[in-house]
Amino acid sequence: MKSRPITLFFFLPLIFASLWAEAQIPQVPSQLEFADLIVRINPQAQREIQLDVDALYRNPTYFKVKQDRVNLFMPIVERELRKQGVPDDLKYLVIQESGLIADAVSTSNAVGFWQFKQGTAEEVGLRVDGQVDERKNIITSTRGAALYLKKHNNVLDNWMTALVSYQMGLGGAKAYFGNQFTGKKTIEVDRNTHWYFKKYLAHKVAYQSQIGIFASSSQRLAEVQVQGPVTMASLSKRFGVSEEHLKEFNKWAQQGKIPAGTYTLFYIKEGSLPVEPAVIKTDEKPTQTKPSQNASYKSSPAYKQANSFPRISGNTTKASQPNQITVNDLSGVQAPNTMSPSKFADEIGMKEKKFVKINDLPEGEKVEIGKYYYTEKKKASAEVETHVVQPGEDLWSISQKYGIRLAALKSKNRIRRDSELKPGMVLNLREPRKRGEEIPIIPVSTPAQPTKTYVAQSEPVKQESVEEPTIIQQATASKPSPSYHTVSSGETLFAISRKYGVTVEELKSWNKIGSQNIITVGQKLVIYKP
Repeated sequence: MKSRPITLFFFLPLIFASLWAEAQIPQVPSQLEFADLIVRINPQAQREIQLDVDALYRNPTYFKVKQDRVNLFMPIVERELRKQGVPDDLKYLVIQESGLIADAVSTSNAVGFWQFKQGTAEEVGLRVDGQVDERKNIITSTRGAALYLKKHNNVLDNWMTALVSYQMGLGGAKAYFGNQFTGKKTIEVDRNTHWYFKKYLAHKVAYQSQIGIFASSSQRLAEVQVQGPVTMASLSKRFGVSEEHLKEFNKWAQQGKIPAGTYTLFYIKEGSLPVEPAVIKTDEKPTQTKPSQNASYKSSPAYKQANSFPRISGNTTKASQPNQITVNDLSGVQAPNTMSPSKFADEIGMKEKKFVKINDLPEGEKVEIGKYYYTEKKKASAEVETHVVQPGEDLWSISQKYGIRLAALKSKNRIRRDSELKPGMVLNLREPRKRGEEIPIIPVSTPAQPTKTYVAQSEPVKQESVEEPTIIQQATASKPSPSYHTVSSGETLFAISRKYGVTVEELKSWNKIGSQNIITVGQKLVIYKP
């Protein structure tokens, strides 16, 4: 009788582990998106992949340790893949290859985060010698892997076969697959599908819901530029961490020293992660926006993030010409005039049908002056996690802002019409919203309308240099002197109105702007500050 409590105590950890696994383990779907492909998985392959997913979750303690390591390095992996134009989904491959262990070594002597052999590493521009091994550097190794995968996809024209070529080489993949998947956008996964791709799918399913969720403390990987030669001992004093800590996170420095040159040093910083806006979840809808809430939102990462998109780079002086700028890391152009899609597509050397499809343009919609448009296919996911809907925004403008396909934006949020949008809604830009999950709403400020008074005019009102609206400010107040704002690239009437504390309607009235809200770069707007 006395042995029973001991036996029960012995099995409790196993019971709790089993319950944890059952509650947490994601299930392999019959269909999912991978890069630009639709992947359909038959029941037999689902069961096979599910066994691998279950195995990854089998040990809760190990999974949580690995989860923290994944989330520590993943922001850098995502960034470097994005810079090279490689689909975000390829980030799960680094988990499969090394579990994000910097000095992992395979039985075939492949080394580092992305498991490069020395010859292949040097082919993609990685330095491997007695002082530096860039296979153990998360930035340079991810860049090398992205270049490798991109090069293979340019030949194979299919991201599934390109992914498998990471394991068997380009020649091996061409011999194995032939041309059966070239240009194909739907993949059927069954028992004959290459094991490496099925293993990848297991890692994607296992970790896609865990990205950005730390199991333990909130940490982030700091990146700082240092000039060598310099010792880890001196750097540890500068950054307030131990020498052993720096050596642990900078194994790319072979001798524990930074050689001559400029290098990125990594170390852990405690504190809040630089994630996208904190989502305020509440069972009650906000009834009134408090000024303090608005003020804090304006200074939040979400507000600053939204204002930093779209991200324009390249030769902006020739933004209206093709192959001169990128918009959110995609090829794009800026419309020099308002015109039909047909005329604009002709000017930039594209077929109208392709241009309209890439930009999700509604039928009859014109290309508007000053706006940015894409000349290559938008992405299935955005660079950032979420977007907080602002007054006056619609689904199309949000999709263009972040370079995400309109259909993907709608699908991720289970929302179909602009009429369903409300200011403050937190829309998902990367991961799909769960079925039945309500879209959270956070307080955002709306443009305040100044008090207006209708003035009975017994005599004609004297006109200033800019025509006055019929409705004017309080008659007793003297009219302020005007100031002027020169429109910069990417600015909107809404952004300018917020900058000066006036309304969009006032800006339009003061400057005789029509219903199309068209402003041009370099245009001078008159503004009467309140």
